[in-house]
Formats: sequence, C-alpha cells, structure tokens
Amino acid sequence: MSNVIKGLMALGFVAAVAACQQAPQDDFVVVEPITVEPVSTGKYGGKY
Repeated sequence: MSNVIKGLMALGFVAAVAACQQAPQDDFVVVEPITVEPVSTGKYGGKY
C-alpha cells in the first residue's frame, strides 16, 4: 500500500478511538455551612 493510504488509515483509526472515549465528568463538592458551637461564658455556672 502507498504511504498516503497508510496515513489515511492511521488518521481514521485515531479519529475513531478519540470519538469512542467518554466525555470527562465534572466533579462537584457539596459544601456544608460551618456552624459555631455555643461557648459557655461562665456567667450562669456552666452546664445545664
């Protein structure tokens, strides 16, 4: 076979492999709100 035909076959193979690859999936992160624990100031004697 001529080099032109081999080149076209190689190009077609590369295109077919590229078309069969899955699209990258987007990763997502769920961010939970940060809450602050109540702090005892000692004004009323601590624990309830």
